[in-house]
Amino acid sequence: MATINSNYNKLAAGYLFPEIARRTRAFLEKNPGVKVMRLGIGNTTEPLTPSVIKGLFSGVEKLASVDTYTGYGDEQGDARLREALKKQYAGLGVNLDIGEIFVSDGAKPDSGNIQSIFGQDNIIAVQDPAYPVYVDTNVIAGRTGFFNKQRGLYDGIVYMPCTEANGFFSPVPDQKVDLIYICSPNNPTGTVATKEQLKTFVDYARRNKAVIIFDAAYSAFIKDDSLPKSIFQIDGAAECALEINSFSKIAGFTGVRLGWAVVPKALTVENSEPGKINALWNRRQSTFFNGASNIVQEGGLAALSEQGAKECRGLIDYYMDNALIIKNGLTEIGIRVFGGDNGPYIWMQTLNGMNSWDFFDKLITETHVVGTPGSGFGPSGEGYFRLSSFGHKQDIINAVDSIKQNLVI
Repeated sequence: MATINSNYNKLAAGYLFPEIARRTRAFLEKNPGVKVMRLGIGNTTEPLTPSVIKGLFSGVEKLASVDTYTGYGDEQGDARLREALKKQYAGLGVNLDIGEIFVSDGAKPDSGNIQSIFGQDNIIAVQDPAYPVYVDTNVIAGRTGFFNKQRGLYDGIVYMPCTEANGFFSPVPDQKVDLIYICSPNNPTGTVATKEQLKTFVDYARRNKAVIIFDAAYSAFIKDDSLPKSIFQIDGAAECALEINSFSKIAGFTGVRLGWAVVPKALTVENSEPGKINALWNRRQSTFFNGASNIVQEGGLAALSEQGAKECRGLIDYYMDNALIIKNGLTEIGIRVFGGDNGPYIWMQTLNGMNSWDFFDKLITETHVVGTPGSGFGPSGEGYFRLSSFGHKQDIINAVDSIKQNLVI
């Protein structure tokens, strides 16, 4: 008799962003003709750059000729693209072998899939608040208990509170854990970990034979050169960490889909020798994945070219200008805000101690602006709200003006 994976039944309510969409639709049904301004989901809005478009067209044209047509590529990714990524890491002072770089269809799939190569009984720790996929995929995998509604968290997960008191970056766990999820710049708080902060986690992981799963999807937004853009800029990290990244925010590939993971050959866990984790991920990808689109990888190559990188830098600057507009506008009316300096998200405190979903309703009702309730990212997100700088500049300006003029403080 066939049965379902009952771990899906443990998932709390709806996934965060579909729930936001549901509430927004309900508001619009009650208020026909009203235009909402969306500062919620982190979805890019600006067109792909000329170099990237040229690269994508090149990929299409290659498929139109018998001389240049290609079918399946390497599951690990086009060697030219992996060499380009290797060169990019070398610019950060990180030396990689292309056999440690695996091209994929995005950081989100990688962050969910990567945990499948680790033991079922591994104890996971997540930053709190955190991107929901880290938690939800481990719930589905069966590593957690049920959702505790009173506490707003899953039993069996070690939550690492990121609060204003600790600068929105938690200390290492006070117990032994096995898999540690860190996102820097952090989604949702916009906070970037310092080298000293990451070093504490690298030291912890090496002592405990734990693995850090480091999400660097927003690293290109870091302006401060003293802040690390890769976990591998920390001594010893290759022995205890892997890294996932994406072209989604670097080059606007949210709908194009291209990312990569770095799995060092030096990475070990309690029951493996160096090279084993790398080999397992290679086997997983070779078994479940036929490689990223040939066309899209040509676009990725173009994005990493000298001209492409310059153009993509312009995209990033555009969104960071948006972040400054949001941050300055909210500060002007006395709202406490964080982030937005080295990352594309603004983390704001709700008014008068309101819970996050009540503030969602207040914001959309009074200002017609949609954001993301902080509690959707974990219990420490309660009392906070995330606004995204991804949007057309005039839309961002209009949304901020509406908040300044219409939000009842």
